[in-house]
Amino acid sequence: MLFLALLLAFLTVFSGATDALEPPERAKVVDARVAGDNVRTRFIIDMDREIAYHVSFIANPNRVIIDLPEVEFDFPEEFEAEGRGLVESWRYGQVFVGRSRVVLDLTGPVNLDKSFLLPGVQDQPTRLVLDLVEADQASFEKQAQEFALGMRPQHSGKSDRAVKTAAERSDRPVIVIDPGHGGIDSGAVGDNGTLEKTIVLRFAKFLKEKLEEEGNYTIHLTRDDDRFIPLRGRVNIARELQADLFISVHADSILRGASTTRGASIYTLSERASDRLAEALAQRENRSDLLAGVDLSEEPDEVGDILVDLARREAKNFSIHFARLAVEELKSATKLINNPLRSAGFQVLKSYDIPSVLIELGFLSNSLDEKMLGSDEWRDRVSFALVQAINSFFKARIAQNVQQD
Repeated sequence: MLFLALLLAFLTVFSGATDALEPPERAKVVDARVAGDNVRTRFIIDMDREIAYHVSFIANPNRVIIDLPEVEFDFPEEFEAEGRGLVESWRYGQVFVGRSRVVLDLTGPVNLDKSFLLPGVQDQPTRLVLDLVEADQASFEKQAQEFALGMRPQHSGKSDRAVKTAAERSDRPVIVIDPGHGGIDSGAVGDNGTLEKTIVLRFAKFLKEKLEEEGNYTIHLTRDDDRFIPLRGRVNIARELQADLFISVHADSILRGASTTRGASIYTLSERASDRLAEALAQRENRSDLLAGVDLSEEPDEVGDILVDLARREAKNFSIHFARLAVEELKSATKLINNPLRSAGFQVLKSYDIPSVLIELGFLSNSLDEKMLGSDEWRDRVSFALVQAINSFFKARIAQNVQQD
């Protein structure tokens, strides 16, 4: 009897532990509808509980994006997603593990008048409500741009940082550090579950702190939390801040040769990739917007005059100069891949007037690199090496500022 009692207790505990390991039940979206006319339109989502949400805008074609945690779309069998008023049509689904999305295709430009959650009471579900009003294209595109630049408040209740204007600059060199991916776009994932977006944000914050200790620079991050920013938006942030150097930080993965390919590398912009690996990485990074449901229409070319062409050449030369300095410093700080100075057509490097590089810290597809990238000691060594490269790059300007002081 004692044995049976102990066995029953064990099975009860084991069953409880197994239940605890099961993922939490997803929220259910049970209905959605559009009401209103071509002047004011309301979009309503009915859910079984309150959840976080985020609203953003994409121009050309005009769309409203509603990001949700991963939910179960539990619509009635006869349900149809029909448009009305300012909403021509809409669609829904899961876009990533842990993330669902609703996309509203618009008949024309709109402004978001307000968005809010109504808590469920009695037999009424929780409701997410968006009120859209007719607008002109210029104001709609301003919304879209502000979202891309991180200037627009998030409608989940969390405020984005405001981008500082050029008027707030000092004479110190301005450096913009860009932690790749973020939000709905996790980037590469290691065998042990390490997320690229997490690794690069942690490193970028570490590097920012090290540079600020130098006292010679003004440092900005394109994102300081788990937030998605389109590739063009990252470039625009650097342009708005009149950056003197743009550093995009990544930690990618590969399929072929994953067990043997490891180490850091630095990329500069080139329409012609330096090798197959560079081309493959650039193609994968440039798909970030596509995977996150962002507008992929052709970006307008810069004005094709001789001044722009000269600025582009100068920025490219400075980019290569900094990349060479960084490689020299990194040699003693971390393992580098063969031929660590490479080039490819990374979208995030396409600023014609700002020296820009993309640093691959390592490969999450390699178990040794994945372990290394999570090490505080490694972060300290690599960030110190990059600080030394940055000091060398801005040596003349820093000396001039010291003399003026």
